[in-house]
Amino acid sequence: MSLQMKLCAITLDCSDPMALAAFYQQATGLEPHPKSNAEFAGLRGEDGLFIGFQRVDDYRAPSWPDQTVPQQSHLDFKVDDLDEAETRLLELGAGKPDHQPNRDRWRVLTDPAGHPFCLVTS
Repeated sequence: MSLQMKLCAITLDCSDPMALAAFYQQATGLEPHPKSNAEFAGLRGEDGLFIGFQRVDDYRAPSWPDQTVPQQSHLDFKVDDLDEAETRLLELGAGKPDHQPNRDRWRVLTDPAGHPFCLVTS
């Protein structure tokens, strides 16, 4: 019998959980978890998905696309308009690496802690 698993949470390491949670809350509209604090903050979606942000001593941001510090993981977010979403996220504090592998189909940005994430259209 195969194991049935449902993704329920994603947790990212960072140096400032509250700041990173605020960035993703503004970007996604997910609700902050009421027990969020300086060590671990979280956001919860209506569908039950939880995104957590945990403080790590001596955190080193990924150096994408260079693999000196590997990206470790990344999130993909579906958007209606790549240009509009990119502009808004840059205003919120996202970064934009020079390397953009397929700029017409997706955009690679980095959150304030350096984690790469992608904006994609259908």
